[in-house]
Amino acid sequence: MIKTPRLTLRQWSSDDLAPFADLNGDPETMRFFPATLTREESDTLVARFREGITERGWGFWAVELTETGEFVGCVGLHPQPDKFPFSPCIEIGWRLAKSFWHQGLAQEAATACLTYAANELHLDEVVSFTSIHNLPSEQLMQRLGMEKRGEFLHPALPAEHPLARHVLYSTSLT
Repeated sequence: MIKTPRLTLRQWSSDDLAPFADLNGDPETMRFFPATLTREESDTLVARFREGITERGWGFWAVELTETGEFVGCVGLHPQPDKFPFSPCIEIGWRLAKSFWHQGLAQEAATACLTYAANELHLDEVVSFTSIHNLPSEQLMQRLGMEKRGEFLHPALPAEHPLARHVLYSTSLT
């Protein structure tokens, strides 16, 4: 569990399934992903997140407002051992419900994750990537002090797909 002034990053619970499915089913929230997720797909993703945290002690955590316990979304770290040209690496990512956008919550949670990556995991570097069209996430990467390393085609998408081109950012933690 990681605490920030406003947030708690924690293991997933069954209470998170419905609000996470709502988030993943929202076309506006998922506009920089190839598709929205069904409830079953969303629940499967939570199961993978839970398993990763159980196995490693870290991963994509569920995020809640500490004061109210309200589910915000997910933020965390994920190993990418062989999927990308820049693998192996540890990725930082975020996905928040739109009612929590523009409040600095993603930056607060991501900053805590980077501190965890440096102090607890002793990582040298963390990367982040997104579609070239996802300017809000790219701007967050910049606010986190990450530097642009270039662009690449996401291997899970056909090269002609409008979301295939991605930006890659990284930050040194040493």
